[in-house]
Amino acid sequence: MKLTLPPRVSPAAFDAAIKAFEGVVGKQWTMASDADRDAYSDIYAPGDESQWPASAAIAPASVEEVQAVVRLANQHKIPLWPVSRGKNLGYGTAAPRMAGSAVLDLGRMNRILEVDAKLGYCVLEPGVGFFDLYEHLQREKTPLWMSVPGNAWGSVLGNALDHGIGYTPYGLHARNLCGLEVVLPQGDLVRTGMGAMDGNHAWHLFPFGFGPTWDLMFSQSNLGVVTKAGVWLMPAPETSLAMSLDIPNEDDIAWVIDTLAPLKINGTIDQSVFVPSWLGKIVLKGQRKDFWDRPGAIPESRVQELLKEHKLGYWHVALRLYGDEDMVKARTNVIKKAFKPHIATPFEEEWWHPGDPINSYDPTFGVPSAIALQMGDWVGGRGAHMGFSPVVPATSQHVMSQLKRSRKIIADHDVDFYASFTIGGRFANNINMLMYDRDDAAQVTNMRRLFDALVADAAKAGYGEYRTHLGWMEQVSDTFGFNNHAMRRLTETVKDALDPNGILAPGKQGVWPAAYRGLKKQGEAA
Repeated sequence: MKLTLPPRVSPAAFDAAIKAFEGVVGKQWTMASDADRDAYSDIYAPGDESQWPASAAIAPASVEEVQAVVRLANQHKIPLWPVSRGKNLGYGTAAPRMAGSAVLDLGRMNRILEVDAKLGYCVLEPGVGFFDLYEHLQREKTPLWMSVPGNAWGSVLGNALDHGIGYTPYGLHARNLCGLEVVLPQGDLVRTGMGAMDGNHAWHLFPFGFGPTWDLMFSQSNLGVVTKAGVWLMPAPETSLAMSLDIPNEDDIAWVIDTLAPLKINGTIDQSVFVPSWLGKIVLKGQRKDFWDRPGAIPESRVQELLKEHKLGYWHVALRLYGDEDMVKARTNVIKKAFKPHIATPFEEEWWHPGDPINSYDPTFGVPSAIALQMGDWVGGRGAHMGFSPVVPATSQHVMSQLKRSRKIIADHDVDFYASFTIGGRFANNINMLMYDRDDAAQVTNMRRLFDALVADAAKAGYGEYRTHLGWMEQVSDTFGFNNHAMRRLTETVKDALDPNGILAPGKQGVWPAAYRGLKKQGEAA
């Protein structure tokens, strides 16, 4: 990828900045060749990855180096795009929102600094991946379980800071963060919560502090670079029971949500419950051509044939209960009683006790896996995916409203329908996976139009996305428009105070600093 300079930076000034960064992290970790820029492009980009080109990448190895790089970036006016490991597939991977930004790659900061088995937490740097932490816990025989997303290739902290979701009782990953260390946009270093006191022993235990609580200010934001954080982990359970059930019909999701949400809210079910549609199972069995080799979306008649051939329901409910065996049995009976009026099919049940083998592809065990990436190969070619993911209240009324509207829009664009709901209690994340071949220009154009239509429709109906791809950050941000976008104006006010040079992640989540806001309005930074 050819060099794209940051706005208002001359070639000579850029070269001077690169030399300065080399003085901090070394020449080896200041990466500015065409091949380097290619490595930090969006490999899942819906279109040409050069839409979001990085000018370079800088990889510090310590907090002190991060501070030095940030200060130099201010001096040389080089915008930085921080990434933990750059594995945010479907959302932009490591590519920056503003063309010409330099990626601040924190992958070398990969130390597990502390694990406390008694109080159930660890302290990590941003380069620690899910597999890294899992292997450490196994190697040390630590009686703690992780929570992992469907694709666990990335960073533990990065996923939590981007509001990632897992499938255990600790499934809301941002909620597990407690006590952050952050480099601010001008290079100052802060510790949040109780960590604001030197040597405080409860830094990673008490989620607040004295005065305002700032931890989540740094999630999905461009207000600082998180260099370490505490993460709460789940004590290994005494036993566990998996309960699974195929749900036959599309409209059955209404009673499924109305049955599961109260059980989640009252604590009978404590995990984040994942309910995928049938295509979530089929994508693991082969490519689209193996099941339907004609143009256009798979027709409903063929869907029904596939369900029969593979003995699948339209939806699949997979529950897992954790804890004391007698308590698990009691909660199992409550769940069966709640489902009985709706379906005669019994749950399939499988007990797990310490020492039993663990299914390495089951995220409800907290075991990291990348098997979900297989969905990218569904359509063939250079496969990729994006997720359209509005948050809806966990009631049949809202779920069915969103399902029917998005289903029609996806059908109107002749795309296979792959929906799922993750029930967090009072809300459900409705994730619609949209899969395409990056080398098929018609598919890419259709996918972009489809995504535009889905975002606009959901917002009109009163639902918003919880995260999105680089290319739609501005559009999704625009949908949060209460009182003339008061929330965005608040964030911009804080951004301009902390980052007067607009150095950190311009444009992230639709938040632009004053230094580049004018360019954004003119379309020059888009």
